[in-house]
Amino acid sequence: MTDTDTTHAPPAVGDKRPWPALFALCLGFFMLLVDMTIVQVAAPALIEDLDTDVNSVVWVSSAYLLAYAVPILITGRLGDRFGPRRLYLTGLSVFTLASLWCGLVGSIEMLIVARVVQGLGAALMTPQTMAIITRIFPAAERGKAMALWGATSGVSMVIGPVLGGVLVDGLGWEWIFFVNVPVGIVAFVLAMRLVPVLETHQHSFDWLGVVLSGVGMFLLVFGIQEGQQEDWAGWIIAMIVTGAVVLALFVFWQWKNTREPLVPLSLFRDRNFSLGNTAIGVMGFSLTAIGFPLMIYAQAVRGYSPTEAALLLVPMAVMVIVLSRPVGRLTDSIHPRIIVGFGFAVIATSFFWLSSQMTPDSAVWQLVLPMSLMGVGNACIWAPVSATAMRNLPLQSAGAGSGVYNASRQVGGVLGSAAIAVLMDARLAHFGLSGATSPEAGGSSTMPAVVADEFSKAMAQSLLLPACVLLLGLVAALCFERPRHTGFPAAGGAAPAVEPVETP
Repeated sequence: MTDTDTTHAPPAVGDKRPWPALFALCLGFFMLLVDMTIVQVAAPALIEDLDTDVNSVVWVSSAYLLAYAVPILITGRLGDRFGPRRLYLTGLSVFTLASLWCGLVGSIEMLIVARVVQGLGAALMTPQTMAIITRIFPAAERGKAMALWGATSGVSMVIGPVLGGVLVDGLGWEWIFFVNVPVGIVAFVLAMRLVPVLETHQHSFDWLGVVLSGVGMFLLVFGIQEGQQEDWAGWIIAMIVTGAVVLALFVFWQWKNTREPLVPLSLFRDRNFSLGNTAIGVMGFSLTAIGFPLMIYAQAVRGYSPTEAALLLVPMAVMVIVLSRPVGRLTDSIHPRIIVGFGFAVIATSFFWLSSQMTPDSAVWQLVLPMSLMGVGNACIWAPVSATAMRNLPLQSAGAGSGVYNASRQVGGVLGSAAIAVLMDARLAHFGLSGATSPEAGGSSTMPAVVADEFSKAMAQSLLLPACVLLLGLVAALCFERPRHTGFPAAGGAAPAVEPVETP
């Protein structure tokens, strides 16, 4: 069975042109990743124009994140069943139309609903990108392909806030969503023409697994996202515990299901896949967590505008762009524990360094240097971890593996967001500054010196949490085993590695 489309002329199963297909996929992937951060900078404009409050605006981001994270295990498996190209195009259509809807709404409630639909479109798209890369690139070349995919992830984290600031300042908050429409149309046309049709696999579908994973993920993620807002009330704790129990039942069912589980637990027999999920979860946690204290410090203490604050992230993006290609080449021939271990050591160092420089009167270059080092670490982690985690999986399991991998990243991001909010509040309370977390608390020209100093300390100390969590990623990286793909240097004269072969 193949993912056919007779109204257009996509590349056939045997006509896999991997690099043009990858560029087409990265355009759509970049667009949905940008939308994970672009709304943050528009929060004040949304509060004013839609006559709402801060908590409701937080839900504009949370709704997208929830709708993105909850179904991602399911959508990865759907790609195996119905074809990754078909699922990608469907998700891209939903995402683009929902973006238009977001820009046209007149109330915060409708914007939240539109963002949910937008998140569902993103959830359909994301697992398919990695699954298609895994299936159209030979194992020995996936490092180079994942380098471009990883650079897309890294750069999107910078472009989102910067683009958001420029659009809000120049055209209005609606344009942070309208800009997706022409980009989405171009991405759709390119994907139709360049992404190949891939074989699908006719198997039974694990509906109980779908329900358990969806309910468990929703309860857990919703509870974590709302926990700080609801002061960790009893019902929030009960929701989180229930979500964890339901997910435990999901794992038990995957182990008991002898037919076609939603997440084949056999995937985790591959050590690199298991460790790769740990590493990418750590990255999701840490890079989500850093944005809040850094942006609040830049705006509330230094008096930067949203666009100026976002520009602090540019050095990191530059380093990711410059290093992604050479790191991708090394990924296919050097032990991942060397590259990824170096990356985690460097990025953890950059977090500790940045924390020490976040003072009211530090020079800009004192912030730029650790941000540049952070870019070096990012370049050595995103692509190598992705390639290493997916490289040894059977190709017919690419969708399931990609879904699990992306779910790990998303859940890591949710945990990072919740944990950093708790820690920031705790440190502000320690310095007697509770309630002073918004830029409106004053810029560097109005905030008293003693308050600015203590505020900076609270934000800097909060940054130590993701810095310490990154050390867990370093431990995981040091446990990677030697890759087994064709072309990788064998150890001690061992037999040549064998590349997985796709089976019907």
